[in-house]
Amino acid sequence: MSDNVAAGRRMPAEWEAHDRCWMAFPSPNATFEEEGGPELARARTAWSRVANTVARFEPVTVVVDPGSAAAAAELLDPSITRVEAALDDAWMRDIGPTFVHGGADGATGVTAVDWTFNGWGGQSWSRWEDDSQVARFVAAQAGTACESTTFVQEGGGFHVDGAGTVLLTDTVQRDPGRNPGWSREQVEAEVHARLGTTTAIWVPRGLTADYGEFGTRGHVDIVAAFTRPGTVLVHTQTAAGHPDVEVSREVTEILSQATDAAGNRLDVLALPAPDTLEVEGELVDYSYVNHYVGNGFVVLCAFDDPQDAVAKAVLEKAYPGREVVLVDARDIFRFGGGIHCITQQQPTPAR
Repeated sequence: MSDNVAAGRRMPAEWEAHDRCWMAFPSPNATFEEEGGPELARARTAWSRVANTVARFEPVTVVVDPGSAAAAAELLDPSITRVEAALDDAWMRDIGPTFVHGGADGATGVTAVDWTFNGWGGQSWSRWEDDSQVARFVAAQAGTACESTTFVQEGGGFHVDGAGTVLLTDTVQRDPGRNPGWSREQVEAEVHARLGTTTAIWVPRGLTADYGEFGTRGHVDIVAAFTRPGTVLVHTQTAAGHPDVEVSREVTEILSQATDAAGNRLDVLALPAPDTLEVEGELVDYSYVNHYVGNGFVVLCAFDDPQDAVAKAVLEKAYPGREVVLVDARDIFRFGGGIHCITQQQPTPAR
C-alpha cells in the first residue's frame, strides 16, 4: 500500500464515540460442540450476557448463523439487531473488520479494513471458509467502504492509542503461520498504512496459556491496552513460580522504556492478574486487560475472583466518568478468549 493511502487515515481509539458494537453468535463447531449440547449452551449464554450488557449503552448488531436464529432470538435482548450469515466461529474481534476513519481514495467517513483471516495462523482445529467472509459482510451491513489486504492478522493482535501508536507482538504479526518471512519493518509499513499509525511498539510474546492448542499465540489484547494516549495497562502476574511473572516483567520493562508517536515515554499502569491460576488442572490466561470500552461505559471480565473488585477500581480510575460493569467471562475464556475478543466497535464518523 502506498504512503498516500494512509494520508488522512486514523483508527480511532476504542474509548472514542461508537455508532455500534458488532458481535457474532456461537454456532455448532469444534470449539462449542454440537447443537443441543451443554458446551454450546454455555457459550451462547456467555456471549448473550455480554451483548445484552453492551446494548444498555450503545447499539449492538449480532451476526447469527441461519441455523442458530431461534436460539439467538431467545437469548438476545429485543433491542439488538440480528443479521444472518454463515459462521465458523464467534470471535468478532478477530474475524470482523477493523474500522478506521478515512479511505483509500481519500474519502472521508469510515472504512472497514478486511485483514486476511486464516484461523489464527492455520490452527489444525480451525475452519475459516465462512469466517474469512465476515469482515466484508459486516462492512456491507454497516454501509461502509471496505478494503482487503493479504496481510494476515486479527483484531485482537494489536491495540492503538488513537494518536499514532500501535502495540504489536512478534509471535502474531511475524508468525510463520500468518506472515512467513515478514520483517518488523515490513509489518510496520502495512499496519501503519491501514491504520494511519506511525509508531509501533513491539512486545516479544503474550501470556503463556495463549500458546496452548487453542490459543492465539500471543494476542496483545490480554497483555496490554492503552487507556488514553501515553498510558497503557499491563497484565501483572505476581504469583510465585507462575510463568507469566516473567512475561509481565518483560512487557512492563519494554513499555516503560518505549516512546509513543508523540515522543513521550509511556505511563505503565499495573493491572493485577486474577488470583485464579488454573481451572480443572489447566493453566488459564484470565486477564482484566481484555475489556470492552464503549459509549460511557466499560465491560470488564469477571471471574468470581477476589481481584475482580480491585480491577474494577483500577479501570474506574483509568476511564474517569465511565460506568465499569463486571460481567462473568469464565465461560468465554473457557472457549479461548475474553470480552474484548467477542466484540468489535464501529466508530462514529469523523466530524
